[in-house]
Amino acid sequence: MAYRDQDILRVASMYYLQDVKMETIARHMGTSRSTVSRMIKEARDSGLVEITLRPAQSRAPGLRQHFRETWGVEAFVVPVMDSHSDESRHEQVALTCAKLVANWFQSEMVLSVAWGTTLSAIARHLPKKPTQGGAIVQLNGAANTRTSGVAYAGDLIASFAEAFDAHAVYFPVPAFFDFDETKEAMWRERSIRRVIEMQRAADIALFSVGALTGGLPSHVYSAGYLEQDDVETLDREGVVGDVCTVFLREDGTYADIPINSRATGPNPMQLKNIPRRVCAVSGDNKVTPLRAALRAGVITDLIIDEITATKFMINSD
Repeated sequence: MAYRDQDILRVASMYYLQDVKMETIARHMGTSRSTVSRMIKEARDSGLVEITLRPAQSRAPGLRQHFRETWGVEAFVVPVMDSHSDESRHEQVALTCAKLVANWFQSEMVLSVAWGTTLSAIARHLPKKPTQGGAIVQLNGAANTRTSGVAYAGDLIASFAEAFDAHAVYFPVPAFFDFDETKEAMWRERSIRRVIEMQRAADIALFSVGALTGGLPSHVYSAGYLEQDDVETLDREGVVGDVCTVFLREDGTYADIPINSRATGPNPMQLKNIPRRVCAVSGDNKVTPLRAALRAGVITDLIIDEITATKFMINSD
């Protein structure tokens, strides 16, 4: 049964803001207690009501301040228990990021979305938020020598587009070209230039940082995107991770790393032209790549779990 938005808002306000019991609300609305319960659930499921629980000893406020004062970014620190597994922390960050992005994305906006393990988790948690005139554009190519990447990246972009009733724009190129000159030629094609222009006109970019080793594997390193020669080159160059398939050293440098000239994602200089750049991070192995991304200046809003944030601060310079 569909309920009117104003009735859901009225019920939710009475229940959460005025502390009115369900039985009293039911009498006031002329309906049953079970109907009131379903309306309250719909208010939560739709994102109208968000409930946040914070442990009494949470370190989140101090961690947020550290990121703001030291790195100039707004950090949303997700409280987790020390006993939480890597997978649980990852899901909590994805859930929080999905809700925040849904709040930020409005009609007529363009959202550029990278792909990867974290982005796939975020897509699973997206609430439904109808908008008008918006677009979701794929931020980097996804094909490699084993797969076209169409199903993987296509499903991800489609999930965002469906959640927001937005237009999906795909980027049908490989994650990495074999030759610099091939990329240069493709970048002159009008169909590809149109997608790149949309990427660069985005209001929001959403991505994570990739880590070479440890913890939950980053998709670019675990799904056949790199040849052995590439891995050896990254090791020689001192690469610690990537953002949108552009590789970074710990000091945030990237321009002279050979494989980056063949990468299809935006480099940090290009990414910084997008006003809001949202990065979701979870896991001990992401601490060093996150520092590289912060030094490269690509993040404006950081969603991170409390354990990862604490380890990052402890290991700060």
